[in-house]
Amino acid sequence: MHKSEVPQYAVNAIMDRRGKLHAFEAIDPARTALVVVDMQNMFLEVGAPAECPMAREIVPNVNRLAEAVRRAGAHVVWIQMRATEADLETWSVFFDEIFPADRIPGYFEWLSEGSHGHALWPELDVKPGDLMVRKNRYSAFLNDSSDLAEQLRSRDIDTVLITGTVTNVCCESSARDAMMRNFKTLMVGDANAAKLEENHLATLANFAQTFGDVRSTDEVIRMLEAGAAARSDAAE
Repeated sequence: MHKSEVPQYAVNAIMDRRGKLHAFEAIDPARTALVVVDMQNMFLEVGAPAECPMAREIVPNVNRLAEAVRRAGAHVVWIQMRATEADLETWSVFFDEIFPADRIPGYFEWLSEGSHGHALWPELDVKPGDLMVRKNRYSAFLNDSSDLAEQLRSRDIDTVLITGTVTNVCCESSARDAMMRNFKTLMVGDANAAKLEENHLATLANFAQTFGDVRSTDEVIRMLEAGAAARSDAAE
């Protein structure tokens, strides 16, 4: 599994800027959602076009978080990237200038809704009450990508825990946009996965310095438990 600690140079910059390492010291589970990004066969299956081997390593932590989130009274959201022919026009800069042309047919084949590649990885602990959201851009929080932000606000959610793959692409894009749409945003370091550890750590460093917080799975679970206990005490 990747290293999940924020690099020391970023820690130093954070301390100089705000005087404390973590932006958020507590979580209210009733207003929190675990957002699991793109943990699909396209990215986890051996030999798949966009295989990220490390993503298979984080499955146990994602499942632990999902269980803890439900137990604490928070929400679980599974994000699935999908592709349609309309993307060739509406996202034409990407497909015309950035994405390799010879990979386009496979991209659409594997990420068409209902396809094997589009499906969530079978080892994930998905429950009937979880929220399922489709997106068609890297970020799930773009207005034209999905209605995730609106669905969360309708449930009075103001805090999101970002997990999934790839750390430095869809996870980072979603996390940054979540903060820019005024959600308290935490990336869970050891529940995100990238193809290169250097990319993974660079994202954690950048995100922690400017956009939100980075925590470990164990830390988030403790925060959820403490938040649930505080809510219970307040209700007595």
